[in-house]
Amino acid sequence: MTFEYKLDGEVYTVIVVKKNNKNTYIKIKDDMTIYVTTNYLATKHYIRRILNNEENFLRKSLSKVKRHMEMDNDFYYLGQKYDIILVPSDSIKLGDGKIYVKSIKALEKWLKNESLKVFEERLSYNYNLFEEQIPFPKLKIRSMKTRWGVCNKRDNSVTLNSKLIKYGLKEIDYVIVHELSHFVHFDHSKEFWETVGKYMPDYKKAVNVLKE
Repeated sequence: MTFEYKLDGEVYTVIVVKKNNKNTYIKIKDDMTIYVTTNYLATKHYIRRILNNEENFLRKSLSKVKRHMEMDNDFYYLGQKYDIILVPSDSIKLGDGKIYVKSIKALEKWLKNESLKVFEERLSYNYNLFEEQIPFPKLKIRSMKTRWGVCNKRDNSVTLNSKLIKYGLKEIDYVIVHELSHFVHFDHSKEFWETVGKYMPDYKKAVNVLKE
């Protein structure tokens, strides 16, 4: 079953998947489609009523997806959005909300180099804050869909999501402190979060930004 649903003046496609479920579940896909999983007896009227009752959830979820789409489609660097201006020059300059670059390929190479430099600097800075005896980890960078960072105690490494370079230093530092804290407590216990808070008392602000 597929139908259109209007919310705050915008029209969204609703795709209904019926299964042998007792409950009804709503999920927003990356293309802004609303997926509803429900039981075989659910009618369109019933599903619309549920969507109407969950408008606040829908607004929040759709806003989050829109934000991610914007971050993916536009050029962001350290929390700032820049318009890409192509110019016949080998040098790359940033200023007034614009980045001047010869080509997209050159921009990607520059961003990769800048990411490595920024992440290495922030890893070293945050590591030196720790009073606990922890190893200085090897830094790995890769694209990840569901995690901002990974701590691997077996090879003493910290992997950072390459997309973090789109965010500010506060968010980058939080992910690094989070992963370094796993060398102290390899779980998400109360003690772990106390360690995170010890080195970043306002870490919840960064968490909220990354969750947007």
